[in-house]
Amino acid sequence: MSAASGWYDDGSGRRRWWDGSQWTSHFADQHPTSAAPPVEEPRETETVRASKPKITFFGGKKAAIALASENERLEKLVAKHGLIEIAELDRVHAEYQAQVDAEKSNLSELQSRVASTKAELSSLNEEILSARQGIELQSFGLYDYEHPAENSTALMAQLESVRSQIKAMVRDKRATIATTSFTFNNSAAKGRKFVADMSKLLLRAYNAEAENCVKSVKAGGIATATKRLSTVADQIARQGSMISLQITSDYHALRLQELSLAAQHLQAVQREKELERAHREELREQKKAEQELQREKDKLEKERAHYAATLAALEANGDEEGAARVRERIADVEKAIVDVDYRAANIRAGYVYVISNVGSFGEDVVKIGLTRRLEPMDRVNELGDASVPFRFDVHALFFADDAVGIESMLHKRFERQRLNKINLRREYFKVTPEQVLDALKEESVEVLQYTVEPEAPEFRASSALLEKEAVGQ
Repeated sequence: MSAASGWYDDGSGRRRWWDGSQWTSHFADQHPTSAAPPVEEPRETETVRASKPKITFFGGKKAAIALASENERLEKLVAKHGLIEIAELDRVHAEYQAQVDAEKSNLSELQSRVASTKAELSSLNEEILSARQGIELQSFGLYDYEHPAENSTALMAQLESVRSQIKAMVRDKRATIATTSFTFNNSAAKGRKFVADMSKLLLRAYNAEAENCVKSVKAGGIATATKRLSTVADQIARQGSMISLQITSDYHALRLQELSLAAQHLQAVQREKELERAHREELREQKKAEQELQREKDKLEKERAHYAATLAALEANGDEEGAARVRERIADVEKAIVDVDYRAANIRAGYVYVISNVGSFGEDVVKIGLTRRLEPMDRVNELGDASVPFRFDVHALFFADDAVGIESMLHKRFERQRLNKINLRREYFKVTPEQVLDALKEESVEVLQYTVEPEAPEFRASSALLEKEAVGQ
């Protein structure tokens, strides 16, 4: 144990102050007092000297006690810190830090999983809500059926908007309107329930008819489908007159718009099919024209070769008169070959025709088109095949270097009178042959021959026979 602080003999014959753990620099005078000297921090040199005091015979016990006390203090410090070196402390610290980092990572992962689970839960809640709303809408006869315009990139957004508004009106009970003061068996509550049940029942019937109209509508049949759905709305108003029940005009307008989108898409699909069919027909016509021109060229080249052989024989026999005639024929053949080559190379060249069929299409309807056939009447005769009851009458048939431009000009001139607004290759117009002739004159198109009045011999003869048969009856 360490001696208590106080004045002690330091072993050199002098009394010196002991602070409880080491000697200080204070010595007692000749008349010591019991007062303790002020405590000062020993200097490093003094500490060193104090750590190795000179031990005398009389002060040995006290010095031993002091050293034992210091040793005990140091042992406690060593025991407290467990003899762990600084490097070991660093290693332990690194291990603890790694554990902390791992726990932080685990915490971050758990937080991420919690957030993901919350998002998934929110999504499931939305699906549940949507399913409940869907069940509620189905109770009113409103289903997510396949709509024709769903496959249209141009109409899809409009369809989604219309359907969203339709669902909102049904959910908010704005699809129907009825009285609010109806009583049943003198009960207002029963009256409200009766009105609600009737509204749901008749709205189911209306929605079912709207769906059937969309599914059955045809391209160009929008007027019929619209009338059909409007008739159902009127019937509901009559059947629900006791409670003033009717389909609201806003809701009916939305269902009609949905129906219109279906018809628009079907018309677009039909238009595309018609254009494809017309394009294929045009390609077939072009191929026929090319084949005819090639056959004509082959025939002319054979004629030229034949005339060339004949010319050589005549020249060998000295028949100059005969040779001159053959040279003229060769010149005609070569000119014809040049014309054929020109027709084959110039795709804008061809024959423009204006024809009519009174017996098939009625008065004042003409077809304006062009053909690149070598024999243009072959094309006219094909148009008057078994698909129509009578042959076409030709009002004009003339060759032009820019037949494509003339045809385009006439089509544009009579665009408003076009009968088929969908398939532009159906080149029929509600105009008279005389109107077409006037248009050609205004555009300074040279036409050598033009017949205004259609002969229609087969039609007129058939009409006369029918009249005769009617008189005979």
